[in-house]
Amino acid sequence: MNLNDLQHISDAFSRTEKMPVLFLGHGSPMNAIEENQFVRGFREISNKIPTPNAILCVSAHWYTKGTFVTSGKIQKTIHDFYGFPPELFAVEYPAKGNPELAKETSELLAPTSVIETESWGLDHGAWSVIKHLYPEAQIPVIQMSIDYTQPAQYHFDLAKKLQKLREKGILIIGSGNVVHNLRLIDWKNINTVGAGWDWAIEARAKTNEWILDGNFQNLIHFEKQGKSLQNAIPTPDHFLPLIYTLGLKEKSEEISLFNDELIGGSLSMTSVKIG
Repeated sequence: MNLNDLQHISDAFSRTEKMPVLFLGHGSPMNAIEENQFVRGFREISNKIPTPNAILCVSAHWYTKGTFVTSGKIQKTIHDFYGFPPELFAVEYPAKGNPELAKETSELLAPTSVIETESWGLDHGAWSVIKHLYPEAQIPVIQMSIDYTQPAQYHFDLAKKLQKLREKGILIIGSGNVVHNLRLIDWKNINTVGAGWDWAIEARAKTNEWILDGNFQNLIHFEKQGKSLQNAIPTPDHFLPLIYTLGLKEKSEEISLFNDELIGGSLSMTSVKIG
C-alpha cells in the first residue's frame, strides 16, 4: 500500500499498524447482560488487540436491499428482538457514530452504490458484543448493511475494498453465527455449552477446517457443501458477516478461533481473529 492510497482516508484517523479483523459469534441477545465464558472471550480478545480509532461492524441484523452505512453522529441503541426480560431492553450502548468514516467507507466501495443513512443505529448484532469489548462506549462505531440480493462471492470481494481502513486504526467486525438454525434449537439444552445435533457437530468441524486452512471457496459456496451445511445455514444472514471477515484476510496473516463451542443443539458461538 502506498501513501497515495492512504490519502483518501479521512485525516481524522492517524496511520497505524494494521488492525486485526474479528468475526464474533453473537448468539442470544441475553449475552449482552449475562456473565458467561463467551462474553469473557470477547473481553479477552479486546485485551489482545490495539485500541481502535473506530469500529466498522457488519451485523447479521441489518439485512437490506442495497448497501447502507450509518452516518449519524449519534448512534441509537436498537432493541430489535422480543420476548426477553425488561433488563435487556433497558440496556443502552451510547457509542458515537462517525460521519467521516461513513463517507470514506462509501468512497472505498465505489462503484458499488452505498447509501449513507441516519435512520439506523446499532442493532443487537453490534452493541450486544461490542459492549463487552469496549464497555465504556468510548470508540465510535458505524454499521454497514448486508445486501441480501447478492451472493456470498460478491460480499467476499466487496470486503477486500475495505482493506485500507485497517491501516487507519479501524477495527472491522463481522457479527453473526456460523451455525445458526433457530427452528432446530434443542430447548432442553438451550444453555448447555457443547450441546450440538450431529449435523451441527459436522458443520462446525467442516467450517472450522476450511477457515483455518484458508479454503474460503468452500465457505463462499456453502450451499453446495452437503446437508449439514444446509441445516447450519438455512438463510445466509448470520453467515455472511463471516464472509466479510474472511475477505479481509491477507495471505501472510494468521487466523485463529475462540469461543469455539456449540450451544442449544443448533447454534455455534465460534469466533475468528485475523491478524
